[in-house]
Amino acid sequence: MRIIHVEAGRHLYGGARQVCYLVEGLAAEGFENILVCARGSEIAGAVRGATVVELPMGGDLDVFWAGPLRKLIKAHAPDVVHVHSRRGADLVGGRGARRAGVPAVLTRRVDNREPAWWARLKYRPYGVVAAISSAVESELVDHVRLDPGRVVRVASAVDAGRYRPGSSARMRLTETFGIPPESTVVGVIAQLIPRKGHALLLHCLPEIIARHPDVRVLLFGRGPLERSLRRRIAARSLSEHVQLTGFRNDLAELMPGLDLLVHPALREGLGVAVLEAMSAGVAVVASDAGGIPDIVEHERSGLLFAAGDSGDLCDAMLRTLGDEALRRRLARAGRERVESRFSVQRMSRRYVEVYNRVLSTRS
Repeated sequence: MRIIHVEAGRHLYGGARQVCYLVEGLAAEGFENILVCARGSEIAGAVRGATVVELPMGGDLDVFWAGPLRKLIKAHAPDVVHVHSRRGADLVGGRGARRAGVPAVLTRRVDNREPAWWARLKYRPYGVVAAISSAVESELVDHVRLDPGRVVRVASAVDAGRYRPGSSARMRLTETFGIPPESTVVGVIAQLIPRKGHALLLHCLPEIIARHPDVRVLLFGRGPLERSLRRRIAARSLSEHVQLTGFRNDLAELMPGLDLLVHPALREGLGVAVLEAMSAGVAVVASDAGGIPDIVEHERSGLLFAAGDSGDLCDAMLRTLGDEALRRRLARAGRERVESRFSVQRMSRRYVEVYNRVLSTRS
C-alpha cells in the first residue's frame, strides 16, 4: 500500500515526531511512504522510511500549494492521503485528495475549539478523522458534530527503545547544565506558549524552593514567550533555580536524568512529552487538561492536578519531591504503561486498520 503523508509543521515538535514514528512503523510493515512537507522543515531531514517531497507552505492562509500537491497525488497515485497537521494542510490536503479521487484520512492532534461549521467544511473530504485522545474525540463529535462513525481514536506513541531509563543520563544532565549533582532536577518539556502553563509553575516555585532549596528546574523548548518568561524568572528571583535550555535534539539522552517531569498545560491534545518522560522512567506530575488523563492514571503512573490550579500543582509537586519512594513507584508504573499501551507498532497497526477502513468504504 502506498501512503502520501502531508505534514505542514516547520519544527520537529510532538506532532511531527509522531509522523516520523508512523512512517517508520509503516515502512517496517512493508508500506511505501511519501512525505510531503514544508520546504526547509526539520522533519525533512529527520524522517526515515519515506520519499520526501518539500513544497513551499506558508501557513493557514496559503492555498497556493494546492495545485502542486494535487499534481503530486496524481503522479504518485497513492492508495490513501494522510494529512497530519493544520496550518492549512487540513483544508488543502483534503481538497487535493478529493479532486485527485483518492481517499483521505486526517489526524487531529489538538482540542482547540474552532467554529463548528468551518471544521465540518474542512473535514468533509476525509473518510476518517483520527483523534489522538478522548478529549479531541469529544471535541469532534460533541462540538463539531461530525458523524461518530467517521471519528476514530488513535493514540500517539513513543519509541520506548529510544526513550528509556539510563544510568549515565544523570551525569550528562548535570554536566550539560552545570547543576550540582545533589540537586533535585525538575524538567518541563513544552513549547514556550501560553497554553503550556509555564507561568503557573513559576507562580508555585517560590513555595517549592522554600521547602526544597536544592530544586533546579529546566525549561526545555522554544517559543514566543521566552523573553517574558526570562523577565518573570528574574522578577521572582528564580534565576539560580531555573534555566531555559532552548530546543534540544538530545532529549532522549538527557530526560532519564530528571527526578520529576512537570507538565502544567492548560490545554493539551494528548501530551507527547508526558509519554516520553514515562517511557524514560521519570515520575510525572501533570495537569488533567485535554487528553492527559488518557496517559496518566492518577496515583498509579503519575499524579494529576486540576488544570490551572496553582495550589493543586504545588501540593502535587511537594508530595512527589518529598517522597523518593513514590517517585520510583510512579516511574516504574509509567514505563510499564507506555510499553503496553503506547508503542509505535500499536499505533502503526491501528492506522493500517484505518486505511483499510476508508478503502473498503470507498469500494
